[in-house]
Amino acid sequence: MKMTATEYRTQEQQLSPSTEETTGQVVPVQRWLLLAGLVSLLIAWLGPLPRLAHQAFFAHMTMHMLVVAVAAPLISLALAGSRFDPVIRWPVFFAPIPASVAELIIVWAWHAPGLHHVARMSIWGLVAEQGSFLLAGIAVWISAFGGTFPRTRSRSAAGVVGLLLTSMHMTLLGALLALAPRSVYAHHQGYGSLSALQDQHLGGAIMLVAGGIVYLSGGVWLTVDLVRSERQPKE
Repeated sequence: MKMTATEYRTQEQQLSPSTEETTGQVVPVQRWLLLAGLVSLLIAWLGPLPRLAHQAFFAHMTMHMLVVAVAAPLISLALAGSRFDPVIRWPVFFAPIPASVAELIIVWAWHAPGLHHVARMSIWGLVAEQGSFLLAGIAVWISAFGGTFPRTRSRSAAGVVGLLLTSMHMTLLGALLALAPRSVYAHHQGYGSLSALQDQHLGGAIMLVAGGIVYLSGGVWLTVDLVRSERQPKE
């Protein structure tokens, strides 16, 4: 039995709240996402990792991934569609692809030997690095998933490109560090039984796996959402 357009729209509204009903509200699951994101930041910044990162490259990279691949997406998904969502107020400033390019520049710059040394040896350098990582990561995720619900096809498509681009550049940087034949950071002497090169390889592998997979998953999620919206019946 076929449904008329009016019947279909009525059923859809019963299963999925309208834009006016959902935009601006914070649902319980978003509170849990925000809490999880904040806890991950506490683990990254107030646990043993900052002190360990002075010597171990893998600890520095673990802290980095906790910020950009765990905290940033969780906090962004918690804010998306709520009254705290900046995309709803200033959509022109939150475009997924430019945000992804900005994160690429920030991440690669901080992994250059000079700035990396500053972040490892100076508390203010570490604060600047970690703060820029968090803001850049949130900008990418909130640009892709934020805004009114349901998302427009153009924003979802741009979000797919932005997240996949970020996944690619993190995978590339991680692979370069994990497969490099020599240590990129001359000031690094290794940690424990790990040589400087082995420590760098481990850190690169952490970035390749964590960063690449998380951002790729976000891109796939938006792709599925985009395909579903294309298949919805039109009046």
